[in-house]
Amino acid sequence: MKIPRNEHPNPQWKRNQWENLNGTWEFEIDYGKSGRDRKLYEKELLSGSIIVPFCPESKLSGVAHKDFMQAVWYRRTFIINPKQKEGRTILHFGAVDYKAYVYINGQEIGTHQGGYSSFSFDITDHITNGKNVLVLCAEDDVRSAMQPRGKQCETYYSKGCDYTRTTGIWQTVWLEFTPKSYLQSAKYYPDIQSASVTIHAKAEGSGTLLAKASYLGKEMGTASVYTAGGDIHLTLSLKESHLWEAGHGRLYDLELVFQDDLVYSYFGLRNLRLSGLKFLINEKSVFQRLVLDQGFYPDGIYTAPTEEDLIKDIEISLAAGFNGARLHQKMVEPLFLYHCDRLGYLVWGEHASWGLDHSKEGALAAFLPEWAEGVERDFNHPAIIGWCPFNETWDVKGRRQIDDTIAIVYQMTKAIDSTRPCIDTSGNFHVKTDIFDLHNYDQDPDVFKAAYESMDKGILMDHQSHRQTYQGEPCFVSEYGGIKWDTAGSQEGWGYGNAPKTEDEFMRRYELLTSTLLDNENFFGFCYTQLYDVEQELNGLYSYSRKQKFDLTRIRTVNLKKAAIESD
Repeated sequence: MKIPRNEHPNPQWKRNQWENLNGTWEFEIDYGKSGRDRKLYEKELLSGSIIVPFCPESKLSGVAHKDFMQAVWYRRTFIINPKQKEGRTILHFGAVDYKAYVYINGQEIGTHQGGYSSFSFDITDHITNGKNVLVLCAEDDVRSAMQPRGKQCETYYSKGCDYTRTTGIWQTVWLEFTPKSYLQSAKYYPDIQSASVTIHAKAEGSGTLLAKASYLGKEMGTASVYTAGGDIHLTLSLKESHLWEAGHGRLYDLELVFQDDLVYSYFGLRNLRLSGLKFLINEKSVFQRLVLDQGFYPDGIYTAPTEEDLIKDIEISLAAGFNGARLHQKMVEPLFLYHCDRLGYLVWGEHASWGLDHSKEGALAAFLPEWAEGVERDFNHPAIIGWCPFNETWDVKGRRQIDDTIAIVYQMTKAIDSTRPCIDTSGNFHVKTDIFDLHNYDQDPDVFKAAYESMDKGILMDHQSHRQTYQGEPCFVSEYGGIKWDTAGSQEGWGYGNAPKTEDEFMRRYELLTSTLLDNENFFGFCYTQLYDVEQELNGLYSYSRKQKFDLTRIRTVNLKKAAIESD
């Protein structure tokens, strides 16, 4: 059969020698979570089949099982030839929800906990020439309160802000073949003032690292350094400066050569800085016209059916006059971020914090390792302009969040990445943050506007002021609107507040709410809820199938109006 999602999953770290393992796998639901006791990893045939990388809840998987699954099992074979066996073989998983146990030829080779971050294992010493057997068990419990689940529903039926669950494999699985000595990773630090990029890399083995940059096929510079192994640092000066900015994803291609290893990559030349109330990109105040993107698909749930579907979500946002998105309650796949990079689309990187009981001591251990993996993985994407690990940390059964948990995650985020701002917990309750963002779903434009008229005096009217204190940080309303518009005319589904009765009433409400934020010189951006409907939530500008609900010309005109805080 044709391999689904057969494109390379990570254009920012690509070798020619790789093999996509998507397609038909054997599959079995382990209702009693007893499969490891029963040694299913030794079983020669599982009872069913599934199409990877689609989760078993999805239609595209061929399973479409919507009930809770405590554990699921996958099995397939792959062939290794003698040439591949000469080097190293790395097994990659884009994402597996939630705890994965991986077996090669009947032997457990490793585990990974976290449903959103990518992971890999060097399986060189576990494979043989010819046929090999790969088995994976994924355990998942979104109701545990110690597992970040995002918008996956804790009840059988989707309701409110929560939707269909995802269990097991939901991103591409692939093999990568490297020489014995190879590059393990690299982080890029661009500098627009000196027109250069500094590379911090890690290598297995000794040798010389050669970095070659080009722009639209034209050589931009080279640099090299010798290493005895481990950490490598070098700076590459660029012959020409082409800045990455909103609407213009000017990317430099980068080749990294280490002995016989060749990695294809890229980077963007841009910087970020907060100055007073302004958010500067390349030293210009840029107003962030963001939209909430939940990352759900009708037939694939968490997984886009095709690469074209990923691109379309960016294109329909740009068509409505937005210049970026909050990628909400989900670590998205690197391929989506590549297209954000390519198209100059501003995004905030988030984790799927909902479902985690942040009032308990174990929350930090359940959250931080996976979040750190995500920040490290996505560090090099110029489209990511900030991090937001938590969202709306409401009280849990009357218990307040542990403030130290929120603060430690913020501090660790800044330790891993000092180049981007970090919002500790979007909306509430802020503890230690670079940006003080607000959520406001008031549907009355006059009341909405009045809430922010005192900001010129340094006073911020905040619905959560009893729990958090504004201290003059840069600020934006990172959730607002959510206006319901149901093209089917049914009484089902919901949006925030009272739905407008006519299209003109919708447009007028959108214009007044949005203009309040554009015209207020104390705000550097907004984020409208939301880009498209998701299941029962009918407050998107597009339907769940990404069809326009109405002519977006008026919305686009409003969004593109110059903001008070914006640079010329």
